[in-house]
Parts: sequence; structure tokens; C-alpha cells
Amino acid sequence: MNKLFFRILVLLMSLSLIGIILVQVYWFNSSFENNDEQFKYHVTQVIGNVSDKLEQQEEYSFYDKINHIKDSTGKIPQKEDLLEILFVQRNTKTNKTIVYKNSITSEKYDINGSVFNKKFSSDGFKSFSSKRLTEVYNNNSIIDNSVLNQSTIPDKKIEIDGNLDILNKAQLQISYKDYASALPIDERITKEKLRSILKKELEEHGVKTKFEFGIYSNGSPTKIKSEGFHFDKDATYNIPVFADNEGNSKYELSVTFPNKKKFLLSQLVSITILSIIFTLIIIIAYTSALNQLIRQKQISEIKTDFINNMTHEFKTPIATINLALDAIRNPKIIEDKEKVYRYLQMIRDENKRMHAQVENVLRISKLEKKELDISKEPTVIHDIIEDAIEHVNLILEDKQGTIVKHYDAARTTCLVNEVHFTNVLVNILENAIKYSPNVPEIEVFTENIKDMILIKIKDNGLGMSKVAQKRVFEKFYREHTGDLHNVKGHGLGLAYVKRIVEDHNGQVYVESEKGKGSTFIIKIPLIN
Repeated sequence: MNKLFFRILVLLMSLSLIGIILVQVYWFNSSFENNDEQFKYHVTQVIGNVSDKLEQQEEYSFYDKINHIKDSTGKIPQKEDLLEILFVQRNTKTNKTIVYKNSITSEKYDINGSVFNKKFSSDGFKSFSSKRLTEVYNNNSIIDNSVLNQSTIPDKKIEIDGNLDILNKAQLQISYKDYASALPIDERITKEKLRSILKKELEEHGVKTKFEFGIYSNGSPTKIKSEGFHFDKDATYNIPVFADNEGNSKYELSVTFPNKKKFLLSQLVSITILSIIFTLIIIIAYTSALNQLIRQKQISEIKTDFINNMTHEFKTPIATINLALDAIRNPKIIEDKEKVYRYLQMIRDENKRMHAQVENVLRISKLEKKELDISKEPTVIHDIIEDAIEHVNLILEDKQGTIVKHYDAARTTCLVNEVHFTNVLVNILENAIKYSPNVPEIEVFTENIKDMILIKIKDNGLGMSKVAQKRVFEKFYREHTGDLHNVKGHGLGLAYVKRIVEDHNGQVYVESEKGKGSTFIIKIPLIN
């Protein structure tokens, strides 16, 4: 994949993911603000309704008190005619006359204001009634245009008596507000009653969260407030209550919601959780895809290097074999048996080297396809270690190296495949020799930990960086060795080691420090 195209692809994917997250955040903020506006609208409606109900209930209570006093006095009210309206309509063609009379009368009750409150006084309460009369005259004589002859009998007469509810209500409402404005607030409403009305109204409007309330008088708190009431600018709503006849009010009802934010968030919690889950899935899928892209790119590069290395490493033995064959064909050399044997030995060695490289590739391939047959038998680990050391003795002697053994394990029998486990140890020992720039000094330790045997192979080689320690068991991975060009290989040996050890239900890991050597540790379960 082209590097520029890969970078552009990663950039576009990253921008898309960031865009999705920002859209989700914007949506959440917008939803929260919308819920806040709806909450404010409902609460404003609620406290408005509560204010109206407080005044209505107080007004009805006042009316009941007035009516009760009227009924209990037993006095006859003083009647007074206030107004009389006379209307006459005459049709000259038909000689038909319609006369309409409306008289308004007041009834005054002597109710002293001290019955209610000493601060309130009145010369009495009045109730108003009307008497409406409609008379129709056909072909009758009229004395004048305004007054009918009293002896004249109408052809049709309609008479209606009744109370003037509008006037009565207006008069009582004015009286009630004058009377109520003289009372202290704690005589007009109780905490319990106010809480009950608020709770009912809030529940009806779907505002089911904790609330506190208080009534202020000209900006000062009154006794009418709940225990936990505290003014909060963002969560408190106010409305005037108990307005007087001029529309002014010295009292203000404040309702606050301590858990307002929690309540608003709870309305979004289900959709928010789903949104977070889906966003996390997208993030995980994105990072996974990105990781796979990067990994595939690295593997592609490593495989290219591997093919190049493999080609290079096959070229050398092939060239050596060709040169040896050409030399043998030389008439002067073919007669020299010693030289012929030496060239034949070179051909055999180079052939073995190529065969070993091919075997490594095939082993890993079979392991990945699970085609490698690994049968296990009880075996003494120390014996396998000795076999492995024997395999690398010639290489070790060539470099004048040494292996020191520290067999401290008392129990050493494990269920292993002797051939493959020997190859595991040979691979590690060969690496210890190859990556030692000086004379190899190798130590082999064994010890028991619970039901496991630990095999440690320590060398004085180049050591590894932290990054290399994490990736050293990956297929094709090889750390750069700087100027040490004589180290050959394709990064397959330790991948094979890891697969075989894990197939034996064991673990393998490395401890290393750059320039101070490495220690490979293998854990294998013992036979109980």
C-alpha cells in the first residue's frame, strides 16, 4: 500500500470518528437544553396554577365565612333602591307598545370588620339583586311617551327577579382582597397545604423530582418554607402570589429543584447509554481496523525482507556448491582426494544449511495449520537439556565458548515431545551463541516452583530493547544488530519455540537489557 494513500486513509478515518463523537456530544447538549426548556415551561405552568389555586381557595374560604355570618345573624338586611331603568318602544303602524323596566336593589348586612381582623373595617357587606319586567300592549292608549296609564292592563307581562352575580362577585372579591391583605402570610397559607398543592401539580405535569419551596415578602424570607429550601439561581423558579386589588403583590413564591440536573439527565440516560455503546463499538472497530492495517503493512514489509534475506541466504550456499563442483571437475584437483573430500564436505554442509532453513519454514507452516503431529511421553528434562547442549557443542567449540549448568530442580519428569522440545532448547542455545559478539558464556538453570519446572538459559550477548522483548516471539521478527552482519536467520526460530512450548501447556518469556545479555525462561508443568 502506498504510504501517502495509507496516511490519507488513516487521516480520513480519524476525522470521521472525531466527527461522529462531536456530533454525539452536540446532540447530547442540544437534548439536555431542550429538556431544560421543557422543564422550565412545565414548572412555570405549575407555579402559575399553584398561585391561582391559592387565591381561589382563599377567596372561597372568605365567601363561605361571609355566607355563614349572613345566615347566623338573623337580621333582616336593609334594602335600598339604587337604580331604575325604564324603556318604551312603540310601533306607530301597528300601535304595539313594549315597556321594559329594570330596577337594581341592594341589601346591606351590618357585619363589623372586627369579626375578621381588627386591622380590617367596613360599614357592611352588600348583595345586589335586580327585578326585570317586560310588558306588551296592543292597541292601548298611552298617557305619554314615558309613563303608562296605571289602570291599563298589558296584553303580555314577563317578570324576572334574581341576584346580580357579577356585581356580588366583584364586590366580594374587592372586599376579600382588602381583608386578606391585612393578614400575615402564615394565616393565609400553611406549609403542608402549599406542599400538597405543589406536589399534585408537579406530578400532573410529569415533574417527578424532589422540590423545595419558600415564600418571600418584599425580598425577605417568611416562615412559609420547607426545611431544605435554599435559593439556587439555576434551579429556582419564582412567581408573585396573593395580588391585591391594584394587581400588586408583596409576596413571591419560589420553588427550587435540588436534583434538577440529575432529573434531566435521567430522561436521557437510556438513549445516551445506547449512543455511548455504539460509539465505543465504532471506536473499537476503528482501532482494530487501524491496528490490522498497520500490522498488515508491517507484515508485508517483514515478508518482503524475509524473501530478500532468504534469496540472499540461498544464493551463498548455491554459489559455494557451484564453485565446489567446478573445482572438483578440475583435472588437477580431482586427482587430489584430500581436496575432493574437503569440497564434498563443503557441499554437504551447505546442503544441510539450506535444508535446515526450509525445515524451519515448513515447521512454522505446519504449526499454523495444526498439521504438526506432537505426541508426548514422560521425559526427564535434564536429559533433553543435555541432548540440546550436545547439538550445539561444535558451534560452541568453534567460538571457544562455555556452558555452565546449574541443575537445582529435584523433580524433572514432564510430559513432552522429545524431538520438538530438544529443538526448542537448541534454537535458544544457538541464538545465545550467535548473538554473542565476544566469547559466548552461557548458563543453564533449572528449579522447581510448585508443580512447574523452570528452565533458564542466560547469555552474555547483545541483549534486547524493550520493544524487541515484546515482539521477539513473532514470526519473521528480527531486531537490527547494527554492525554485526555475521548473524544469519529469518526470525522463525523463536516463533517455533513459542508455539511448541504453548502446545506443552507451558510459558516462555525473556528478560533482557541492551548490551548485558538475555535470559530465556521456560515454564513446563511436571507430572504429578
